[in-house]
Amino acid sequence: MSPKARRYDESDVRIRPTRRGSRPRTKDRPAHEDAIPGFVTGVDRGRYTLIVHSGGERVVVAMKARELGRKSVVIGDEVAMVGDTSGGPDSLARIVRVEPRRSVLRRTADDTDPVERIIVANAEQLVIVTALVDPEPRPRMIDRCLVAAYDSGMEPLLVLTKADLIDPAPFLAHYSMLEVRHLVTSRDPVTHAWVGLKPLQDMLIGRVSVFIGHSGVGKSTLVNALVPGAERAVGVVNDVTGRGRHTSSSAVSLRLPGGNGWVVDTPGVRSFGLAHVDLSRIIQHFPDLEPGTDECPRGCTHDEAECGLDVWVESGRAGPAGPSRLDSLRRLLRARTPQSDD
Repeated sequence: MSPKARRYDESDVRIRPTRRGSRPRTKDRPAHEDAIPGFVTGVDRGRYTLIVHSGGERVVVAMKARELGRKSVVIGDEVAMVGDTSGGPDSLARIVRVEPRRSVLRRTADDTDPVERIIVANAEQLVIVTALVDPEPRPRMIDRCLVAAYDSGMEPLLVLTKADLIDPAPFLAHYSMLEVRHLVTSRDPVTHAWVGLKPLQDMLIGRVSVFIGHSGVGKSTLVNALVPGAERAVGVVNDVTGRGRHTSSSAVSLRLPGGNGWVVDTPGVRSFGLAHVDLSRIIQHFPDLEPGTDECPRGCTHDEAECGLDVWVESGRAGPAGPSRLDSLRRLLRARTPQSDD
């Protein structure tokens, strides 16, 4: 035996003493009947900015209570809070409950990613912003946003920018059969004042509206015009790639002048995955094509030689944009399978 070695006996083993009088653990959660309601307007690294009306309107910063576990808290959520809800400079409340959501706008990184990301809750209107030129419009991206809006129960609104540079009529013809609400905006070349801004303002009153669009389309510029003082970062379009630079790094909810309505500005996106949308429902969100499925064989995947949609489109019943819309649908369906090359 080494001279430094020693034998261990029972005195070397520590036994945790029994705590008398300790209460047994319980799965029951406190009801938090004294919690006050709040509306989430911003999320930043585990801290949530909320508007509270109880006892006078004020801004409160809060964190998520441990008891909520993995339940997410996103912009637009209506929540209940306890703790220091005074709104003071060093105050911090706790979000203890997320109220049932009326709508949820979500997307995934791509069409095969099982992890979905909630963008905003309780919004009523999805404002899809796209430029008519510089960068060129992306109809398939718009189609994806329309599917997401319909699937989440939101009403879509298509807003076209830079109409001073090109006639919007040919592009709008692609969506004439859908009867999608749309507005055309432009900037006066001399005064740089917005043309068509007032009708958009009227359609935002009294609603929570989410603005979405790929980078460089003028979305943040439009938000800055609607909400003076918002100071959302504005990017430019790369002359080589034709794509915009990401400027907004996180979504934020902004109150419209007069306090009657909210605008949620989201970061510019270059893709909008729809892995969360059930395949059987996707065709329902192409209302110009869905009637053509009556002529499809049983079990049709809508991407095969016998598919009735080809006849439907060739007959002109899907409108002038029928061929491109059918191509968009089939690309979306193929992208939902792992073996897709799209």
